[in-house]
Amino acid sequence: MPVETTHLLVAELRGDLLVPCGPVHNGQAPERAASKVLLGAPRGILVLRQVAVDWVQMRRRQIITYVVATKPLTHADAARLTYRDGRADLWMLPIAQVTSALPTLAQARVLAGLKALAEEEMAYLEAGVVSRTDSATGSRPLRGERRAAFP
Repeated sequence: MPVETTHLLVAELRGDLLVPCGPVHNGQAPERAASKVLLGAPRGILVLRQVAVDWVQMRRRQIITYVVATKPLTHADAARLTYRDGRADLWMLPIAQVTSALPTLAQARVLAGLKALAEEEMAYLEAGVVSRTDSATGSRPLRGERRAAFP
């Protein structure tokens, strides 16, 4: 989640940085699911659009992760938020610091999402590797376990 133009909001849990994320239930739009990941915004989190989707085949199921972009927050607004997982703390960190500290797959998703947002595109990844980009009104995969994440 962008904070102004220089920072991202990330969760810190047990020494690891995470992109705030949550499940997307059947029939639920990823944008709607993303709006419930962070708590404490007086008018809710304004999700602008999907910027990336990543598909990973696990042993017995597919994992589909949607990356959504939100309207940039001010530092003051971001400071009021809490993560749905009470064990984690939210941190506002410079974009370069976040992308270098995230696990490889999350890093690829965040970078693809930021690029797609800047270029008004939708990025499609397969296991963290960009397979194609389209205009911002691309279609969505329909099967597998789904998660929404903020860049």
